[in-house]
Amino acid sequence: MAVNKAEDIPVFLYEGTNRRGQKVKGEMPSKNMALAKAVLRKQGVNVTTIRQKSKNPLEFLTKKKISPMDIAIFTRQLATMMKAGVPLVQSFEIVAEGLDNPSMREVVLGIKGEVEGGNTFAGALRKYPQYFDDLFCSLVASGEQSGALETMLDRVAIYKEKSELLKMKIKKAMKYPTAVIIVALVVTIILMVKVVPVFSELFSSFGAELPAFTQMVVDMSKWMQAYWFVLVGVIVLVIGAFREANKRSEKFRDFIDRSVLKLPIFGDLVYKAIIARFARTLATTFAAGVPLIDALESTAGATGNVVYRKATMQIREDVSTGQQLQFSMRSTNVFPSMAIQMVAIGEESGALDAMLDKVATHFENEVDNAVDGLTSLMEPLIMAILGVLVGGLVVAMYLPIFQMGSVI
Repeated sequence: MAVNKAEDIPVFLYEGTNRRGQKVKGEMPSKNMALAKAVLRKQGVNVTTIRQKSKNPLEFLTKKKISPMDIAIFTRQLATMMKAGVPLVQSFEIVAEGLDNPSMREVVLGIKGEVEGGNTFAGALRKYPQYFDDLFCSLVASGEQSGALETMLDRVAIYKEKSELLKMKIKKAMKYPTAVIIVALVVTIILMVKVVPVFSELFSSFGAELPAFTQMVVDMSKWMQAYWFVLVGVIVLVIGAFREANKRSEKFRDFIDRSVLKLPIFGDLVYKAIIARFARTLATTFAAGVPLIDALESTAGATGNVVYRKATMQIREDVSTGQQLQFSMRSTNVFPSMAIQMVAIGEESGALDAMLDKVATHFENEVDNAVDGLTSLMEPLIMAILGVLVGGLVVAMYLPIFQMGSVI
């Protein structure tokens, strides 16, 4: 039994500097991260990074990624625990036990170790910038300083849940038509490479001239059989070039952002989602006691579109000179009248956060309705595309047979 207990003690990998300022690293078995850091501190090691060693050497191959929804769930559960009066450190333990994602559980326990070691909650979150952005950390820090952490966590949880739900709705609208069109293209390619050649051999035995439409399809089939690798190469090259340009070129990203807003069907959906995100972020930060100028700076990054990011930064500059928010928003010419009027009412009544929250809720509902309408609209459009692609091939292949029948 003693051996099993020893095996259950986690091992922590650490890096730091000793009393002479030399870099050191190694392993430290301990019951938890805070105890390991305390022991290393007594040994004269100033720890810079420390993490729990994985027991499975192949874990990186099967390790589940942490999604934004995992962060939203963690925030909601932690807010619920703290509202129930459970201490922060104990809340971490309870939440970690209930998480299905091992990677998220490891992060929560890491945050717990940091807090036990004397770090603030916001400071512990900043150790994981890939999961907790500046807005999240700033709101938590504001809650800690004001002594209302449980209230702030509840607001952050609502913000994360609404934001992720909005993203899921947009993805839902995009995924369905994209998936169907890809399947249609794959089926068309298979028909062109495998089925059309069989008909082509049959037609060549007739010795008669093929209809123009059928001849075109046969020629395309021959080209795809001979140069399929060129087609695949072009597709891969275009996708790769798009991803690289999107990653490296700010001008290209700005061009995409502007172009998306001009799309005939999806543009309106993206527009409403941006307005909802703008209002939700500004409402959450302003309600948290963040000054309006700082709240606008955080909101600019959360809009997710260069047009509204620049517009928000322009609003920030105008507000910093003493101009009212409603007039600043109106001067950008990118915000809807309804949102501007609600902001005006909020400024006059002193309930700006409540009015912004109503604007966010309204446009989130608009996005929901737009997604449902878009799905209904796309179904007949997709059927038409499938009919043109697959039905066109079928007609092209049977057209010579029909002509022969009419001659006979």
